[in-house]
Amino acid sequence: MKPDKQNSLLQDLANPPREFTPVPFWFLNDDLSHAEIRRQLRAFRDHGVYGVVPHPRMGLSDRIAYLSPTFFSYIRTVVETAADLGMQVILYDEGMYPSGSAGGLIVRENPDLASRGLGLTRTPEPGDRVLAETDNGFLVERFSGGTIRGVHFGEDDGEENAPPSADILNPRAVRRFIELTHEAYARELGEHFGKTVIGFFTDEPSILGRNVRDLFPWSKGFDAVFTAADGKLSDLTALFSGEENEGTKLYHRLILEREGNVYYAALSAWCEAHGIALMGHPHQSDDIEALRYFHTPGQDLVFRWVAPETGGAIGMDSVMGKCSADAARLMGRRRNSNECFGTCNRNGNPWHFTGSDMKWYIDWLAVRGVNLFIPHAFYYSLAGARSQERPPDVGPGSIWWPHYRLWADYMTRLSWLMTDLELSAEIAVACRNRDLHPELVKPLLESQRGFQYLPESVWPECREADGKLICRGREYRAVIAPEEQWPSVLHDADAVEADIVCASPQPFLRCARFIRDGVACWLLTNEGEDPIDTEATVNACLPLAQYDLWNGQVNRLEAHIGEGRASFRLCLGRRESLLLFACDSKAAWAALPEKREPPQLRPSFALTEENPEAIQKTYTASVPYQDTDVTVSVQAEEMAELYVNGSFVGVSFWNPHTFLLPAGTLNQPQNDLRLTVTGSKANQYGRPVSYGLEEATPN
Repeated sequence: MKPDKQNSLLQDLANPPREFTPVPFWFLNDDLSHAEIRRQLRAFRDHGVYGVVPHPRMGLSDRIAYLSPTFFSYIRTVVETAADLGMQVILYDEGMYPSGSAGGLIVRENPDLASRGLGLTRTPEPGDRVLAETDNGFLVERFSGGTIRGVHFGEDDGEENAPPSADILNPRAVRRFIELTHEAYARELGEHFGKTVIGFFTDEPSILGRNVRDLFPWSKGFDAVFTAADGKLSDLTALFSGEENEGTKLYHRLILEREGNVYYAALSAWCEAHGIALMGHPHQSDDIEALRYFHTPGQDLVFRWVAPETGGAIGMDSVMGKCSADAARLMGRRRNSNECFGTCNRNGNPWHFTGSDMKWYIDWLAVRGVNLFIPHAFYYSLAGARSQERPPDVGPGSIWWPHYRLWADYMTRLSWLMTDLELSAEIAVACRNRDLHPELVKPLLESQRGFQYLPESVWPECREADGKLICRGREYRAVIAPEEQWPSVLHDADAVEADIVCASPQPFLRCARFIRDGVACWLLTNEGEDPIDTEATVNACLPLAQYDLWNGQVNRLEAHIGEGRASFRLCLGRRESLLLFACDSKAAWAALPEKREPPQLRPSFALTEENPEAIQKTYTASVPYQDTDVTVSVQAEEMAELYVNGSFVGVSFWNPHTFLLPAGTLNQPQNDLRLTVTGSKANQYGRPVSYGLEEATPN
């Protein structure tokens, strides 16, 4: 290690480049104005956000037709203003979602290009094309009747004007999609491609469209493709009973190949030819094979599919962070993304999404390798029904917007940290598309063992050598796979030592071990609701330091170093994240500040003011002079801001709310403390929820 590695790491963590900014969805959902677009973009920049995904969204004014000259005049203002402000733009390829239908224009031009499905019926309906007569009924090809969500009121799911979805397995439909959307954007904004415009976002394309039942994905002429591959159409009746046979296996493989070759490959090639990245995400959280076509593979964390209260390692959606990150690593892509926080409100209560939740989700994604955060969403407008369209606003409409730079800096710091690294992953998990084995990787996560997904498409490249599995230059000491595959490699993940060895099991501790710019690092996060306090050991020959990734503070870590191992006490609080790293030398370690635990004050706060309109309660207390650092810690829902003698001290977003008061802060014989607790926006836009200090005396 070169002697300046440690300082370089710390300098970059303190001031990471702007390219690692969060890039939120920005709902363009009202009667737009050029002046307001410019104002909001300047506000985003001033809060530490240097990129946006301008997203045509439900509530857009009827006078602004999707893809019209008027529409593009506003998108041009977005891009030109972003260019002036030094911001990035990721264009969105649909009017609203799922992608692939050009806001319904494709089917309106040519109804024959509408989405199609495979059905099983006792009596064919008019318009059905009978594919096979079987003992279970007729297999038929029919229009799915699927739709997408549109950008104007009256175009949502189930509404009369919901745009029809196009057949994204049909090359003619995909060519027309690109002509209507991508080519139009290139004509309008091509001079900004590869500069301000860095990518095109495609959003969970759906073969059938939305609101379709009892059909399986199909396309015009797909029966010829299936039978040419020696498939028997009659075997496909098993799809409708949930059974599996050779025909259904072939069907799933061919549908996957068709979607990749016809839709994703076409978009990927177009983006590459125009100097920008294909970004976004496929339809499902474990669609790993589709990610090979993305220049920035991505996934979509919505609807509280994983959550603090249910755990971060349970169910199909729990694989999404590793899915996109591992796909990116295998393809040599620098970045992978997640469209995160959308409708992650608690208990079905619109807008009840807390800072505590957001911190949990950010850490959940980062420790799995996600390094581009796309928050869902910043709303252009919250007027009327717009406030209820996939809430909450996690940007300008949130209670934490005045302090958003803290969040933006945190996501930027993590994104930089998790880019251009060499991950330690000695266990390979062989997987097939939509079968990423959440039940098998859960023990790996809970025992802090690094692993890498190997999707089926790369299996032919894998080889065995010296008891290891080698794939695309990476080596694995153990593999989770069928025993008949790679027999000379260990099939026992427990034989691989954990990245951090704890004295007692820590099922909520997550660890990513890696080399960043020559520095050995361990990213540690706490996915549980209680503090972690345990003796721990890592493989390290040099002294260790710890960096608090939220507040940017670095301290030396007291550890016993011997025989290539470092042993220390690990204390990781609720919602806390730490970066452990090996110092350049003992002298470099000694130059770092010692971690101190200041004494804690316990003021007796009293409720002195309540402002329901602002969703705020104010508490006051008086404390005597202190000549040393002290802390104040309280339990409160939700955002807490502390003032001492009228001066702002700090803000906290999750329990326990802890504030450091450096020596000199409490500089009077008696010092006035004012604590303002702001409650959830659910009290304004959803169902009321309690907020305030848990322990306070009445005034």
